[in-house]
Amino acid sequence: MDGSAVAGDADAGRSFSCESMAAAERRVFERDGYLVVRGVLDADEVGSYAAAIDDLYERRRRVGQLGPGGALHELSAVYACPALAPLVDHASVVGRVCSVLGWNVHVYHSHIDVHPPVAGDVPFRYEWHQDGGWQNKELETDPRPRLSVKAGYWLSDVSQPGRGNLKLVPGSHTVNRLDGPPRRDVRWTEPPGAAQVTARPGDVVLFDRRVWHARSVNRSNLTRKAVFFAYTYRWVRIRDRLPPAASARLPVRRQLLGLLDIDAADGDHAWGHDPATVPLYRHVGNGAADRSEQRSASCATRTGPLSAGRPRVGPW
Repeated sequence: MDGSAVAGDADAGRSFSCESMAAAERRVFERDGYLVVRGVLDADEVGSYAAAIDDLYERRRRVGQLGPGGALHELSAVYACPALAPLVDHASVVGRVCSVLGWNVHVYHSHIDVHPPVAGDVPFRYEWHQDGGWQNKELETDPRPRLSVKAGYWLSDVSQPGRGNLKLVPGSHTVNRLDGPPRRDVRWTEPPGAAQVTARPGDVVLFDRRVWHARSVNRSNLTRKAVFFAYTYRWVRIRDRLPPAASARLPVRRQLLGLLDIDAADGDHAWGHDPATVPLYRHVGNGAADRSEQRSASCATRTGPLSAGRPRVGPW
């Protein structure tokens, strides 16, 4: 890990609070598979996090670790850039995630993305996908279970299409298959209903891992910068490299970064068998023993009905 300042020390005395998903937000999320939360970060916060990413980018550039066109796709965001740790438990994000997944969650996968402007032609590659990798091959249900929710923090302006925007097909989280080419290098049209999500610096896009999505080519004069955190149940194995234990002292942040499990005697703790010792349970679950009461109080019904009027998108 690079020797950046430890973010957790400054927050060690901060109390934790979070914002649940409002009922109207939840309806949008269940209908479309995503939700844009506006203005999560202010201008100073955007500048601070963008500067931390710029520093990481420059270190990778100096040692020749950038991708084609100077792109950076860095896994294990907090391990690579500890200054990003406060994003993991941001009140406007983690509460909404818990409204969907409940309190027994952590971040199992994260990445930092930097994509400079692209000039000229680029080789075609069909990039439409669902997150989860082997989850989409080894789970048999139709639709497959949600399992995770991803939060994308935008640190650059994608308020117009063509700036490296997140592309997705609204409502496609309820289907397992998207018609596509026999190989990724075979030219293929965009799926019906595909749209580019627009966002300003400081906005966060929450999306169901199952929604079919891709990234637009950045044809602007701006460098695309974003950080993504994928939240899932604590009984799902973490893909990220764990940051040092000292990088997070806040109990909720330790839970979300997987550091809570270091102190556990066995795997039962991650299965939620002792809720009172799980920090988010105390905040999201409010100490309630009855899970149904907890879900009702926090608008966190996990399998609420989809809007009957939502048009199908396809073909699938």
